[in-house]
This record gives sequence, structure tokens and C-alpha cells, in this order.
Amino acid sequence: MTHEQRRIWLIEALLAEEPERLRYKLPTAEREQKDLLRALMNVRPPRPVSREFLAVQDEYLSEEVRRAGIADCAGLPSSALDGRVCLWQGDITTLRADGIVNAANSGMTGCYQALHECVDNIIHSKAGVQLRLKCDEIMREQGHEEPAGRAKITPAYNLPCKYVLHTVGPIVRGELTEEHRETLRSCYRSCLALAEASGLRTVAFCSISTGVFMFPKAEAARIAVDAVREFLDGHGGVEKVIFSVLSDANYDIYRSILG
Repeated sequence: MTHEQRRIWLIEALLAEEPERLRYKLPTAEREQKDLLRALMNVRPPRPVSREFLAVQDEYLSEEVRRAGIADCAGLPSSALDGRVCLWQGDITTLRADGIVNAANSGMTGCYQALHECVDNIIHSKAGVQLRLKCDEIMREQGHEEPAGRAKITPAYNLPCKYVLHTVGPIVRGELTEEHRETLRSCYRSCLALAEASGLRTVAFCSISTGVFMFPKAEAARIAVDAVREFLDGHGGVEKVIFSVLSDANYDIYRSILG
């Protein structure tokens, strides 16, 4: 199959899982097809999937990753503040690192809102449906929602990194409290401790809790940098940490801290 044929095959396979969707007409434009495929993956519950589907999906997503371009964290310049820390502006799902951090929700199986632009949605969309299946397996075994401040690790499947570290940050409603701050610190410490225990040497963080969880960005960045540097000072496993940001404003915040 060609790349386009794989995309159409995957859309048709996902539509066929819900027979009432078969009345929808397949878009002809590439962008619309890509959006429909991602949306169908976003809303798909964690249920069994065939080996054939995974084989076609993995070929398709791997090619999408290749076309998007891959940034190797080994080539990123260190910050002036700390040689173990880097600042990088770009899509965290394009980073080749041992692990990247996903800002998850307490359900831990991804964002189910079609085409939502949160990092949780994007990571699951590009990793493939098996990431949700693995997260669901972990959560079923755990038997309860994930508390904020802890971390879980999964394979990264079709992403260029090796693993994804999932952590639930604090939700800020109203005044920022010391409990919010300590929970956010715990997210960074938990991810790094789990990364070290799993043999990871390079870890890239998104800006945990600063999206729909509404943690103020400047304060979150200060806590992130302090927590990471404190952990690195006391441990020898993780060698490089990358702060991955998207917006110019967030980049400027981190740059003012890191130099």
C-alpha cells in the first residue's frame, strides 16, 4: 500500500468499528483525511485491535514521524545556567530522546476530545492506539485513578523517543497555593526518579499543568528548573534534561531563567 492508501485503510477500519459511522463520506482532501483519522483514534476506547490494523497503523505513523522531521536531543546546546539542562522550542513528539513527559489526566489513558491540542492528545495520536491500550492495562491493574504528582512509564511505540513518562499535574482553580507548588515539584521528581530507575539518560519535559490545568507559566517554569536541578545534583542516572516549549512567550520565560 502507498502512504495514502494506508491512511484510507485505517479510516475505513475505524469507521467499521462503529457501523453507524459508515454513512459518513470519506473526505478527498489530505488534510481532512488526516484530521478524521486522528479524531477517530482520539475517541476510540481502549479495546482490542487486530495485528493487521497495528501493522498498517505503525507503517503509516512511522512515515508521518519521518516526514515531520526528528530532532536529536544529543545535538541540543546546553543552557548557560546548567550544562545538564537544555531549552528547546518545538514539538516534543519530534524529539529523539530516551523519554518524553506527557502531562496526563487522572484517567491516564489519553485525551478523548477529538483533535484537541493538548500534549496528551498529540502524544497519543502520534504514538498509536497501543499507547492507550497499555495505559488502560496499567490503570486496570492499579484499580484507581492516578494521583497528582506521581508518574508511570510506557513504551513510546511510533514516536522517535523510546519511552513516555506520564504524570498528572495539579489543577489550579483560584489562588495558587503551596500545595499546588509542591505537587508540581513532585511531578518532576517522580518522572526523573522513574526515568533513572528505568535506565533513561535523556528526558524531555513539556510544561506540566500550564495548559487547561491553569498553573501560571512563569511560576511553573521556576519550579520545574529548580526541581530538575535539585534532582540532578543528588542523582547520577539521568544525564540531560530538555525543557520543550512551543510558544514564544513560554520560551522567553525559560530563557530568562536558564540564560
